[in-house]
Amino acid sequence: MTTTFDSTLTDRLTARLAAVDADLARRYPGDPGTRQPVHTVYVPADAFAADTVRTWGERALAALDEHAPDAEALSAALGVDATAVHDRVRAKLAREPVEDLRVDFEDGYGRRSDAEEDEAAARAAELTAASVADGSAPPFVGIRAKSMEAAVRDRGVRTLDVFLTGLMAGGGLPAGLVLTLPKVTHAAQVTAMAEVAGEFEKAHGLDAGRLRFEVQIETTQAVLGPDGRATVARLLDAGEGRVSALHYGTFDYSAACGVAPAHQAPDHPAADHAKAVMQTAVAGTGVRLSDGSTNVLPVGPRERVHAAWRYHHALVRRALARAYYQGWDMHPGHLPTRYAAVYGFYREGLDPAAARLAAYAAGSGGDGPILDEPATARSLAGYLLRATDCGAADTAEITGLTGLTRPQLDALAGRAG
Repeated sequence: MTTTFDSTLTDRLTARLAAVDADLARRYPGDPGTRQPVHTVYVPADAFAADTVRTWGERALAALDEHAPDAEALSAALGVDATAVHDRVRAKLAREPVEDLRVDFEDGYGRRSDAEEDEAAARAAELTAASVADGSAPPFVGIRAKSMEAAVRDRGVRTLDVFLTGLMAGGGLPAGLVLTLPKVTHAAQVTAMAEVAGEFEKAHGLDAGRLRFEVQIETTQAVLGPDGRATVARLLDAGEGRVSALHYGTFDYSAACGVAPAHQAPDHPAADHAKAVMQTAVAGTGVRLSDGSTNVLPVGPRERVHAAWRYHHALVRRALARAYYQGWDMHPGHLPTRYAAVYGFYREGLDPAAARLAAYAAGSGGDGPILDEPATARSLAGYLLRATDCGAADTAEITGLTGLTRPQLDALAGRAG
């Protein structure tokens, strides 16, 4: 084969781009290949109890049985065909009603005396450690301490210290530990949180990087800086590799933008803008995204419950279509519609996604109506794995539809090490 270039050209290019290659590999490692919860439930620290998860599940089941006892009733309540999901939702509420629990020491808890918050933080650690030990803890659990703002910084750091030290005394940090840093207004606050994490690791002989944390995007400064530059991506660098997720804060962010209370919602244009910037900033980094919450609660007479359910269900489906696979739930009555929306999203797309992935894996993608590329195949496999993670489908079902084993699905999704 006659060519123009010799190998010295690519050698020179490789040497010139080596630093760029390393930087891209560091910044964009891809999906971490771990389960992401479909929601975060948060409860005030003073309301957190040993039976919180069980109680939420029981209340959610009671609401489902009272207001939508069968598939036909749930379909009528939501205005969609819920035939394929009702029983799965009910089983999920009985088996694992909460996937991610955050004990809240911030807005939901407020300002207390130092002695009272110390006691609550120690109690949260004790209850969390006990639930991990007896197997009753949700897959993910942790706390939201106060922010790094000047007025509450000391209190937030102390609460983290009391909680984490209590966990160490109670058996060590659980695998599913999650910490949430709220109300970030400057990248230096994220660096400060990373320093706190590092100091704790050193003090207890933990591996560097063991403690990671979520950042809540609740201020306009976290999205757009005073110089007109987008600031979200800077938060990731500021976290020194410890930022695990960005969570949109519906009400603080909406209020900061001047949105009237009646219109503060996850589907407001201001919310869509912030979340689009967040999504672009984390693409390829392995940092996850979470939507916020709605304060429209499904309580009261059936008509009001059904209206709130339809609203919540639509919000969750909207978020899922926009690749926000997690959100915040404020009330046990939100759990039936959280899982109905999530399960419907996956069940409706299960067969076509499996068929497309099977065709791609068999090398026959060109024979069908859609020609999928490797990036889309990765997305298809990720979609099917998310369905199994949350209980919308099981591995045997996915294998039956695709002919692919779990390791093969992991490899296609980029989850394999």
